[in-house]
Amino acid sequence: MEAASAAAPVRPTVGRRLAGLFAGRPRLTVGTLLAGPIGWLVIGYLGSLAVLLAAAFWNVNALTGVVSQTFSFDNFKTVFTESVYRNVALRTVTIAAAVTVTDAILAFPIAFYMAKVARRRGKAILVVAVLMPLWSSYLVKVYAWRTILSSGGVFDWALHPLGIKGPGYGNVAVWLVMSYLWLPYMILPIFAGLERISDTLLAASEDLGAGPWTTFRKVIFPLALPAIVAGSIFTFSLTLGDYITPQLVSNNQFIGNVVYSNITNNLPLASAFATVPVVIMIVYLLIARRLGAFEHL
Repeated sequence: MEAASAAAPVRPTVGRRLAGLFAGRPRLTVGTLLAGPIGWLVIGYLGSLAVLLAAAFWNVNALTGVVSQTFSFDNFKTVFTESVYRNVALRTVTIAAAVTVTDAILAFPIAFYMAKVARRRGKAILVVAVLMPLWSSYLVKVYAWRTILSSGGVFDWALHPLGIKGPGYGNVAVWLVMSYLWLPYMILPIFAGLERISDTLLAASEDLGAGPWTTFRKVIFPLALPAIVAGSIFTFSLTLGDYITPQLVSNNQFIGNVVYSNITNNLPLASAFATVPVVIMIVYLLIARRLGAFEHL
């Protein structure tokens, strides 16, 4: 009996069976690990975009207000032919471009100092300082700017000795607030891109007789351009889809505000107009890919 008991085979546990299943099969291992995130991406994100696109082809009954799931291009025709929608789209893209350019101009010297001038401890402090605004509430920051830009606010107080009034609420206010909100998203990619530039390249440029401006124009900027484009993806897309900031510091309509206001009473039209920033970002991402921006994301 003892000999028979000793010779009995040991049953493998579930863990060992799974380990044996994945052993020597790297594709199966990677596929299993990515199944959850990819499934969520397909169902939650791409699925919602598919529903959005499908709803853009529906119609709303003029008498009952009920959504009719019949195929039609009427909503896209309205979006592209009505001047009010074209003006809103143009205004949104213009502000998004202005915010992106402003953040790039402000972020580059900050990122360059962090990457090439500051020492290790100072660099760490600056990174924390850049990240700190992201730890506070989005609404708190926007309402703070709303107070600053209000009549009799900080801007009016600071400009009063010069006989000038602050910008108040409007497109300029939206540009200022969004430039502040998305600045960290521009600084960090540029900082990462500048850190990858070897100091020996800058030293070689100096040894060859190039001045600071020539070194920046022919060495630093071309190598940092993909990082700038990577940061612009964040600033441009976030501005393009934001509707809270324009609602709080401006009376003008932006794409997000029009979509939000039409969701309840005209879902198909809202869906059709919501495809405008999606198409713009697809084109923008294709251009960014050609410029090598995805290497810095």
